[in-house]
Parts: sequence; C-alpha cells; structure tokens
Amino acid sequence: MNVLAKAADLEADAPAGAFVQEVTSVQHYTDRLFRFRMTRPASFRFRSGEFVMIGLMIEGKPLYRAYSIASPSWDEELEFFSIKVPDGPLTQHLQKIQPGDAVLMKKKPTGTLVNDALIPGKRVYMFSTGTGIAPFASLIRDPDTYEKFDQVILTHTCREVAELKYGLDLVEETKNDPLIGEYAREKLVHYASVTREDYPFKGRITDLIENGKLFTDLGVPPLDPAIDRGMICGSMEMLRDTKALLEKAGLTEGANNKPAEFVVERAFVG
Repeated sequence: MNVLAKAADLEADAPAGAFVQEVTSVQHYTDRLFRFRMTRPASFRFRSGEFVMIGLMIEGKPLYRAYSIASPSWDEELEFFSIKVPDGPLTQHLQKIQPGDAVLMKKKPTGTLVNDALIPGKRVYMFSTGTGIAPFASLIRDPDTYEKFDQVILTHTCREVAELKYGLDLVEETKNDPLIGEYAREKLVHYASVTREDYPFKGRITDLIENGKLFTDLGVPPLDPAIDRGMICGSMEMLRDTKALLEKAGLTEGANNKPAEFVVERAFVG
C-alpha cells in the first residue's frame, strides 16, 4: 500500500489543525535510523528542544506520532531523526519518504527539554540514547544554550558504532557552523558510547554515571546540584534509571512552569 503523496497534491485535503509540508532531503544511516528535513511553515514557532506531532495520511485518515524537532528554532527548515520500525503503524511508511513527498504536522509544539525549564547553572548534561539525541540536536545549535551554560556535555549511547553516526556528524557540523561554531568549539563536549561493540567508551550511560567513569573520562567532578543541570531523552528504562541517579545526586526534576535542576522528555516515537 502506497500512502505517500506529493505535498502539492495533498494541500487541498489537509486535515484540520495540520500543516502539509514538503520533504526536502532524506539521509539513511543504518537499517534502523534515518533523518529527514522538510519545509517550515512561515507561521510556525517553537523553542529549541520541543517536539511536535507529525504524520501521514493512512487509509484516508491522518496518523501522528510525537517527534522531537532536531533543528534549532532559527533554522529555515525542520529536521527530524527517526527510527525505522518494520511494522510500526507510522514509521513503516515514513521511512520510505523521498524529497517532494508530503508530511503532516500539527500546529502546536510542546515539550520539557527547553532551556527555560532549567534554573541557571554552570554545566548542562544532555543524556541521550538512540533517537533521543534529536531534541539535543536542536539545543546544541541554539546560541541561547551557550549563553546560559559554561559547558554543554552531550552524551549519546547506542547499541552499535554505526548508530552514532548522526551524532558525530551533528557535532562536527555544529562546531563548523558560522553562527554558533565559535561557541560550540569552546563549550560543547560530545561523549559517545556503545553497549554491544568495542569502542573507546563502552557501556550504558547509567552504569557510566553510577561507577563514575563518565566523570573521570570527561575530567569533571561528579554531579553537583549547585552547578550541574541535566536533560534526559531516551528509552523508558533509560529515563527511569537516569532520573533516579540524578535525584540520588541531589538534583530536582523541573518543568516549564517550575524550573529546577533537570528535566525529562516522556514523548516517544513508534
């Protein structure tokens, strides 16, 4: 069944409350991961780190899933980083998109992984696994992040080395970006680890926090609620375990309406 349509063809039949946007580029990293970029509505505003509902028309009805926006708030296009689920109601179709195809997007972004949800600090950790790096792809490309923190530590843990490619490319592009490259070269640290293959840094991020290896490798002291802030995005298990470790270190979970020392994103792609 082909559910993909060209943006121009779908425009007239756009579901209520949704934008119809056109895919501009697609890049496949592995048989499980890909990123795509699409046009951005002129009226669409969001804060770096937020997510939005995106989808396709399937059997005559719109089907949406929550996706973090991987591009920063100033970008003229919207970028997304997605898993491929063979039988996933949405991703089995979404992974086949090509430039020119239409993607639906709800009009209201939301999310907790935003700078405003953290109280001021010296260092911010962005803990991610898999496609959980997406909101941080937005935040590390936002000048506001570097204005707020002296050091930005992005951790990205995947099962296999090939799955780190998006993050490695992202950090290199960020450090060479004419707008924020200078800030990133000075303040951004990327800590990539894998769990199933040999790599300089190996292990689950929760184990690396708990046994202190993360901090030894980075050359920084253990978590301190007076200066350290955290953002967490990944699998349900990773969220739960990392949150517990941050709370054990004395950090308090915050929200948009009550900023604190760390925040968790609980919206998922399927």
